[in-house]
Amino acid sequence: MDAIPPPGTNGSRSDDREPVSAFQSLRRFVFGKPRDLSDRRIAHQISVAAFLAWVGLGADGLSSSAYGPEEAFRTLGQHTYLAVPLALLMMTTVFVISYAYSRIIEEFPHGGGGYIVASAVLGERAGLVSGAALVVDYVLTITVSIAAAGDALFSLLPPGWQGLKLPTEIVLVAGLVTINIRGVKESIVAMMPVFLIFLVTHAIMIGGGLFRHVGDLPAVAGQLGGDFRSGLSTLGIGGMLALFMHAYSLGGGTYTGIEAVSNGLGIMREPRVQTAKRTMVYMAISLAIMASGLTLCYLLSGINSQPGKTMNAVLAEHVASTSSLGGVFVLLALVSEGALLVVAGQAGFVAGPRVLANMALDRWAPRRFAALSDRLTTQNGILLMGGAALAALVYTGGNVRQIVVMYSINVFLTFSMAELAMCKFWVDRRSSRPDWKRKIAIHAVGLTMCGTILVVTVFEKFMEGGWMTLAVTGSVLVVCFLVRGHYDAVGEQLKRLDRDVVREPRAAKTVPPLDPTAPTAAILVSSYDGLGIHTMLSIPRNFPGTFKNFIFLSVGVVDSSDFRKVFSIEAVRARREETGAKYVAFANSFGLPAEYRYSIGTDVVDESFDLCMKTAEDFPRTTFFAGKIVFERERWLERLLHNQTAFAIERRIQWAGRAMVILPARV
Repeated sequence: MDAIPPPGTNGSRSDDREPVSAFQSLRRFVFGKPRDLSDRRIAHQISVAAFLAWVGLGADGLSSSAYGPEEAFRTLGQHTYLAVPLALLMMTTVFVISYAYSRIIEEFPHGGGGYIVASAVLGERAGLVSGAALVVDYVLTITVSIAAAGDALFSLLPPGWQGLKLPTEIVLVAGLVTINIRGVKESIVAMMPVFLIFLVTHAIMIGGGLFRHVGDLPAVAGQLGGDFRSGLSTLGIGGMLALFMHAYSLGGGTYTGIEAVSNGLGIMREPRVQTAKRTMVYMAISLAIMASGLTLCYLLSGINSQPGKTMNAVLAEHVASTSSLGGVFVLLALVSEGALLVVAGQAGFVAGPRVLANMALDRWAPRRFAALSDRLTTQNGILLMGGAALAALVYTGGNVRQIVVMYSINVFLTFSMAELAMCKFWVDRRSSRPDWKRKIAIHAVGLTMCGTILVVTVFEKFMEGGWMTLAVTGSVLVVCFLVRGHYDAVGEQLKRLDRDVVREPRAAKTVPPLDPTAPTAAILVSSYDGLGIHTMLSIPRNFPGTFKNFIFLSVGVVDSSDFRKVFSIEAVRARREETGAKYVAFANSFGLPAEYRYSIGTDVVDESFDLCMKTAEDFPRTTFFAGKIVFERERWLERLLHNQTAFAIERRIQWAGRAMVILPARV
């Protein structure tokens, strides 16, 4: 048996040595060169350390300070004296949710966040609800980030320029799609300067806003006390508490993005858990200071929203009003804020496709969403997230307040389900873990906070966008059930096929060596299953006595399942060798000369074509075969859920002047 590829190449294409077309050159320039899967350092190369993870994933949480605190403060109306306890509760909530998710990372170290937690503890259907909400959430993460970025940037421009805001936002989404297809680490490194400028300018803005009013604190405290007593007499304790909770809940956008670290655990550098927990600490501290600090600055500076300007823009102008370089500072602060909001959309492209890939591996979504591009990115998921974000952006007209409502509902639905799952997780382990009461406490507090925000937001904002996000999430759930139902039905048919034809190889007969000049059947197989065996047995039945050699060709596809655990090309290679060896033994048991060859890559069509062409060089009289599941009535659903790999390979091989036959397997 001759196991291809040659040493050091994994059988994959060497794109640097092969001629490429003008289109391929342009694509490579835009998206970057394919990853070298033979490089054993690849897992290190595509992973990121805590600081870079903070930039790529923490930007989502940190940038929410551009709209979350503003929404909460504006909801208070004339009762701004409640801003002090609101700022304290904001800080507490950030730390509670962050700490709770750190515990989730410890117990579920392979990532997946709320989807994996809910699926493992509450059951598959509960996991599906969390997963569907997360996918919609990450679409809206991109949408709200880009819309808020447009608001921040256009706060610097005259009102007459507002008509260009939506087209600019559309261009920004397209740019994010492109840079994410290039690779996660590359996109984060490119955006790091923006992140650092934002931190510096907003630290100055908050520090300056607080420092300027240090001397006014006694007077402000006295005024707040008087306002509190006045509000108490007019609203009553119940009315005041209702207003406070209303503002707290509608500022829920402040806490969005915290879950991104647990969902994006796959990009963390080893040791992953420690890296992710360190990232969570960075995120919690920076977001807590930023959100509460801005809220207090609004109060002390008497900031109110102005037409065409965000409250952060007004605050920046207020802080810089006494400086000769004030204009430059305002420009830097708002440009960096807008740019960071663009970076925040990055979290949607990093974590969203990974959630979708996990759902695809569990058959809730089309399997093509688990596939990786040659840059080892979930390209199909990235394109879907980008397209859906564009649709949401156009539908809402880039209205941040409407998007935040839609966004917050799904965020806190997933938060609540994750916290509920962790509560059950520790209750189930109370007999084996003596510290379960201490462990469950943080999740019980988190569930109370997140559940309260979810209920209030849905109730208060149902007619202002809440119904839309519930309808969209419900539609995603319906589609997922249809997809899973189809895959389950086809799976049952394939199991029957496996039972009918799959058997362990019998003792091998003495077989002659392969003759390169003889007619050869090269069979494309994916695994040792009923489809592959059915295809092989169909060849002698349909072409009796024609083929003297049998070669089994297999492509090891690196997909998202390999990132649920520690990435290992060796594991992919071992599966291919095991599959090939079984087919060879099976053919030998019939006295048929056989060997196997394999290749490893991310695109099954390209890799299969190259493997076929190399085989044809060694065996010139080769006819290629592949099996294909066929349905009596093929609908659009079958075409979507079952890729047309065999036909795509057939077109490539026939164009190269070679013969290929697709043999049907009816289900």
